[in-house]
Amino acid sequence: MLTWHHSGTASRRLRRSLRRLTALGDHADVAAFLRDACTLSELQAICHRLEVARLLDQGGRTYLEIAKEVGTSTTTVTRVAHWLRHGEGGYRIVLERLAERPR
Repeated sequence: MLTWHHSGTASRRLRRSLRRLTALGDHADVAAFLRDACTLSELQAICHRLEVARLLDQGGRTYLEIAKEVGTSTTTVTRVAHWLRHGEGGYRIVLERLAERPR
């Protein structure tokens, strides 16, 4: 359950935007939307965070090792680790869905 604390118009806009994102459906539509909506730096940050989450979930590496492997900062690794453990569950959902997909 989304627990972001927004009030009034901001909250309604957030819910409406989330419904629209959910409606995208397939890979090509999501890719097209993200490319239009995000800068290359923002897309790279998302990719880094997802890879960091995957490596943290695997275990066996230090934060510094993960940061070097992914090409990000230890601050990013620390933040992803925090949200992986204490966040809304979004990283966990992505990791579990990717694990369910046939390779």
